Amino acid sequence: MKIKIIISLLVFVITATAFIYNKPPHKLTYLKLVIPKGWPKPSNDIFLANPLTEEGFVLGRKLFYDGRLSKDGNFPCAGCHQQFAAFATYAHDFSHGFNNSFTKRNAPALFNLAWMKEMHWDGGINHLEVQPLSPITGTNEMAETLPGVLAKIKEDTAYQRLFKAAFSDGIINSQHLLKALAQFTGSIQSYNSKYDKVKRGEDSFTVSEAAGYKVFLANCNGCHKEPLFTDNTFRNNGLPLNEQLKDMGRMGITGNPADSLKFKVPSLRNCSITFPYMHDGRFLSIGNVINHYRTDIDTTQKILDELLKKRLIISNQEKLDLTNFLTALKDEQMLRDPRYQEPNYIYRSPDIH
Repeated sequence: MKIKIIISLLVFVITATAFIYNKPPHKLTYLKLVIPKGWPKPSNDIFLANPLTEEGFVLGRKLFYDGRLSKDGNFPCAGCHQQFAAFATYAHDFSHGFNNSFTKRNAPALFNLAWMKEMHWDGGINHLEVQPLSPITGTNEMAETLPGVLAKIKEDTAYQRLFKAAFSDGIINSQHLLKALAQFTGSIQSYNSKYDKVKRGEDSFTVSEAAGYKVFLANCNGCHKEPLFTDNTFRNNGLPLNEQLKDMGRMGITGNPADSLKFKVPSLRNCSITFPYMHDGRFLSIGNVINHYRTDIDTTQKILDELLKKRLIISNQEKLDLTNFLTALKDEQMLRDPRYQEPNYIYRSPDIH
């Protein structure tokens, strides 16, 4: 009898041990970043050490729209990066933050981030996974701490399930939080504007758009290179110093006087809805921007970009055509894509003239 009991115990231990060490692997639904035909491959693989998965994307989306990432619960990432504005905002020239405070810069649009080596207007962030640290902890933005964020979301059973689904150990920590946010923001892509459809042979430009495209190629493509419509460099574009902000741009990061008043070249994709323009939101319309390049560039600046020293010489008709072409860079599919939306969100196309 004792021998039977011992044998039964041994069988139980062996079976239990086998179950523990041979438990089913953590199942993930892997996704791939879309690289449209004719586009360059991203110079950095942002998902190399952070594989893109459906589970990570869903978790990142929830975090992106969650006000609990801010101190008072009122300022989620989506507060300054709204889908209907191409993940920028036209509510303020400067980003609006905790305790009714403002930052010193306009919120940039968030899309095609896989092709960016540096982020922010001055390139002060060089990795997508650490980018959220700046707004989350900024006293004039979300004004929270990572321990504070984690303490709040750990109490949420929905987050407990989502972290367990996205990461094998299910631990709710800062590393996983930042990786999930990077999976969501790094997946936001814009490649289905009218321009893209024309390039794919699915649509055609109007006469004015086609003329504007020629104006663009002759005057703008040097900095706003197709197909990303940015070369991701930092340039001095002849804006006079904002005397209130004293923002010296890239020089604030490098300390090099040669980088004075250099700011990142933004993508012109979706530019018809990413106003106000420039790092400080000083221009309210595309027309204002074009006028700057036509007549208002400060050509006395010694470090003015070489491509701008002759200013932009175009007629009023060419200005209109160029504006119409730039409007053709609006990607309605990205603006409406339910995968990027906050749950239960209803899209309302902005009435812009």
